[in-house]
Amino acid sequence: MTPATPPPAPRSRRERPAKPALSHAGIVEAAVRIMRAEGLQRVTMRRLATELDTGPASLYVYFGNTAELHAAILEEYLGAVDLSPAKAPECPAEARGDWRERLVQVLGSYTGVLFDHPSLARSALVARPTGANYLALVEAILALLDEGGVPPGQAAWGVDVLLQLATAAAAEQGTRSETDSAEEEHDALVGALRAASADTYPRIAALGDDLFSGAPPQRLGWMFRVVVNGALATPRDLT
Repeated sequence: MTPATPPPAPRSRRERPAKPALSHAGIVEAAVRIMRAEGLQRVTMRRLATELDTGPASLYVYFGNTAELHAAILEEYLGAVDLSPAKAPECPAEARGDWRERLVQVLGSYTGVLFDHPSLARSALVARPTGANYLALVEAILALLDEGGVPPGQAAWGVDVLLQLATAAAAEQGTRSETDSAEEEHDALVGALRAASADTYPRIAALGDDLFSGAPPQRLGWMFRVVVNGALATPRDLT
């Protein structure tokens, strides 16, 4: 009879590999990994603690709440925003191009990053990042507004409106892209506008197809220009 194999001796805790020390960068890296695999809604303190083999309380040393954590994830992605149009003043004047169009390019790049991650765009509506990438974005927008002669006070409020518009547009369009019925809902809206009676809704009937003309990037760029021109021409009323 073959003797039974004795069970392995328990390993001392000292022999186990040490867990990597927690760090802000390491936590954000793990959070991004979870978001890519499972979606932003799964990036919670509890889920992240499991991923990092630690307790949720350890994470609150670095992030006060889940909103701050989501903002930190967005901060990572903002590194992909193209800010090069804001550096055009370093070029010869004839090579710069219109400052408004370069501002639209920066805002379009920011919107594109959010559009690729609609859940982040929705999160950014209530919790914005505070890291170097976000500050660089704000600085780039302010630099272009300054180049265009927008007074400092109007630029200070204008940058907030522009970022709100870009974030809301990305959240709306990105959310629609995730909805199976989005195309049907759009078609229903277009049909309702086209069928509007000229007697009851004369202005809708007069504009007709122009109400929904233009590609989304064209319409978004126009909205940015509206805000920029408004910021340039509208003094702040502090009364």
